[in-house]
Amino acid sequence: MLAAASPLLFVLVSTLTVAIVSVALASQLSFRYLARFLDRMVSFSIGILLATAFLHLLPDAFQSHQSIERLLATMLAGIFGFFFLQKVALYRHSHHFEGDGHLHEHGHDAREAGHGGALVLIGSAFHNFSDGVVMAGAYLAGPFAGLAATLSIMTHEIPHKVGDFMVLINAGIPKPRAILYASGASACIVLGGLAGFFLLAQLADWIPTVLVIAAANFIYISLSDLVPRMQRERTINDAAWQGAMIALGVVVVVVLTKFADV
Repeated sequence: MLAAASPLLFVLVSTLTVAIVSVALASQLSFRYLARFLDRMVSFSIGILLATAFLHLLPDAFQSHQSIERLLATMLAGIFGFFFLQKVALYRHSHHFEGDGHLHEHGHDAREAGHGGALVLIGSAFHNFSDGVVMAGAYLAGPFAGLAATLSIMTHEIPHKVGDFMVLINAGIPKPRAILYASGASACIVLGGLAGFFLLAQLADWIPTVLVIAAANFIYISLSDLVPRMQRERTINDAAWQGAMIALGVVVVVVLTKFADV
């Protein structure tokens, strides 16, 4: 019966399940249990994002037949692109012309945090789209391969979503909007699944590029938005907690990646 079902139906059900369950569980963890430990969870998010970029996304991209030099150049261009995108957004929102025709400047701290939250959703959207394409390819190979891919993606998507929510909370985005934004980014896995099902041959060569762009986003957000926040705390105790939480984020990604590969 499992083998007789439509691969397209499997792709739709599986991608929707991953999108809904990952957002639901991660939001419950983040807002109900973890928000009170925001300062420490920001460090955890750094570990999650950097480990996802360096230990999950980039290795997957480099295993393709594409030139590593070209992929690294794409990642570098992505980092610069996100830098300029954030600069343009900050400039537009922190300056405006008053009735006297002069340019007036406003505070930057809240704006910078907010745009950092928006940028991490861009990376998540790229990541989720590529996951959807991978799931579609697995289901086209067979229903059991598709289910294995679904479980694998689910295991790393939940902690990654927790990392996203910690960035959004740090950005001061209210809970309903944060869940809405994260759901929109997560829905890209369904779009990736549909695109992969109908256009897998055409999209296969683009997956490594999508992965390195997502990696560039996670690296940029970690180092430009989250690390500077950590540097404000200068005691030995704070540094110890930050290091421990970053390490914990890395360990979570490593363990779940190994578990998913079994």
